[in-house]
Amino acid sequence: MGDQKESLRKITHTLAMKNEEISNFICSLKQSLENLEANSNRVQDDLESEFSSLHAVLDEMKETMLTRIKQERASRTYELQNQLSSCSKALESSEELLELANQTLCSSETDGFTQAAKDIKDSVTMAPAFRLSLKAKASDNMSHLMVDFSQEREMLQSLKFLPVPATPEIQVSECQVCDNTITIVWTLPEPDNKIDHYILEHRRTNHEGPPRIREDYPWMVVEGIRETEHTLTGLRFDTRYMTFRVKACNKAVAGEFSEPVTLETHAFTFKLDSASAHQNLKVEDLSVEWDSSGGKVQEIRKEKNRTNSPMHSPARSALMSPKRAPTARPGRDRFTAESYTVLADTMIDAGQQYWEVKFDKESKAFAVGVALRSLGRFDQLGKSSASWCIHLNNWLQQSLTAKHNNKARTLDCPIPNSIGVYVSYDEGVLSFYNAKTKQLMHTFRTKFQQPVIPAFMVWNGSFSVVTGLQVPSVVQSGQRKNSNTSSSNASLT
Repeated sequence: MGDQKESLRKITHTLAMKNEEISNFICSLKQSLENLEANSNRVQDDLESEFSSLHAVLDEMKETMLTRIKQERASRTYELQNQLSSCSKALESSEELLELANQTLCSSETDGFTQAAKDIKDSVTMAPAFRLSLKAKASDNMSHLMVDFSQEREMLQSLKFLPVPATPEIQVSECQVCDNTITIVWTLPEPDNKIDHYILEHRRTNHEGPPRIREDYPWMVVEGIRETEHTLTGLRFDTRYMTFRVKACNKAVAGEFSEPVTLETHAFTFKLDSASAHQNLKVEDLSVEWDSSGGKVQEIRKEKNRTNSPMHSPARSALMSPKRAPTARPGRDRFTAESYTVLADTMIDAGQQYWEVKFDKESKAFAVGVALRSLGRFDQLGKSSASWCIHLNNWLQQSLTAKHNNKARTLDCPIPNSIGVYVSYDEGVLSFYNAKTKQLMHTFRTKFQQPVIPAFMVWNGSFSVVTGLQVPSVVQSGQRKNSNTSSSNASLT
């Protein structure tokens, strides 16, 4: 009995689920019918509007051409009427002279005949009839204003509904990802001269392949693209992949989106680990300010004890590459004494990485570099074998030095507003660049025995870090050129 009830419950549940599914489908069909009605009315109104516009254009052209015919007729009528009037007057004058001459010839009087004949001869010589042009000044032919609309009639008869644009295809092999820019290239199955523009959409993602049904990141839209390629600039790759899709649009309708493609945008991403910071450093995700009172100590300790710290959060673990791990300092306190240091929350144990740091040039002291996980809580950057850095000293005289293992070398270069840091872990290279000009400032060459961590120091100042940056191509090419040359770190090892 119990089994039968359970079986009946399952059947009932299945039937209820099916009923709910059918009910949802019915609602969807009703909504589709409503949408169909609304969309049909919309396209019908659009069609009537287009034909009204076409009629208006034809009416305007008709009025213009009729006006031209009327102007031409009026001009020629004026010329011919003037000529007709002149000819009529000349004919009337000539007939009067002719009648006078006939009367004189028929007269029997001889006394005044000679004078009369002379007067008539003079009048005939000066008569308007002999000064007239007997050629019409205007033609009565109006055939030059005839029209032939056979071609236009054929065009109008060939009017059709505007076709939906074909679906573009993104050419993955021609797309480029470099220098924090992405160039997307696509093609159409066949040329279409009615395409007005393209719409490109992109969004960040943490996985390869087409987008999933549910995504944390929204689509970003780029409209009005006229060419079959587009370059996105000024990007930060805070996730490893970006997904793209594109559709074509004509004057009236948009086509379907292309199949989404996902491009790898590998870049080094980290945050500052407040749990490692000296108590006088006020730490945000990517920025630090000097706080002489150390007023954030208690708050930071609370943050340190939270299990959902940035280092262990689900979002953080989703962003990490397989070769990166958090820089937890289990069982150790933060940096203290004169080690005004803070570390990143992500270590480097493979590959090439790059980040930039913008610092206050008025800081009394500032340093940027990398450190081993074994760096002591009292150790200052560059003053032990566990750290390498560039150090700004802003006391009596401003100076910039490269430091490692308590050895220093003064750098003969201008102090930049921001510094780019390049690490090639496998090759044991640590280079510092002017972030704006990409001019090389100094290179350490060593062999990292342990993973390294981005490390920073500031006293009476502030700085901010920019991550999610790819290694600039100019840096990569410069590293290849300098791979066989000796570095300036010989005295620092």
